[in-house]
Amino acid sequence: MPVRIQREDFDIGVETRAIRDGNPNVGAIASFVGLVRDMNNGASVVEMTLEHYPGMAENALEEITSQAKARWNVIDTLVIHRYGTLRPMDQIVLVIVAGSHRADAFNACQFIMDYLKTNAPFWKKESSAEGSYWVGARESDAIAAERWKPAPGE
Repeated sequence: MPVRIQREDFDIGVETRAIRDGNPNVGAIASFVGLVRDMNNGASVVEMTLEHYPGMAENALEEITSQAKARWNVIDTLVIHRYGTLRPMDQIVLVIVAGSHRADAFNACQFIMDYLKTNAPFWKKESSAEGSYWVGARESDAIAAERWKPAPGE
């Protein structure tokens, strides 16, 4: 279950082939790619700077992917998260999940992304014509992650 945090861009096709090649048990692959938008909260975004704590960020992503593997029938996962200065339309994050069946792959992929948004130590600073500002946590991300928590007594 590889996790990579890197400055350089990634190739979705290459990464998808690598996770499935040589494994005839893979019956489904679900993926998510996050991109830099050119607008956020009504402001034009000209660039975004992503920062992280090396070591801590990798550990958080590895824990999230381990939780996904424990909850669903997942064969393998890949998470790539970029850092540094990015511009609109640049790729930020890639999550790929390989499973025997689509439901497990879809659920694990969504779980990983929801938990990454709320539990991984990454910080975003957006720059616009009006200046630069740090992007705070979104309530919608917390709500999305909350749905994956087990009910009391489970």
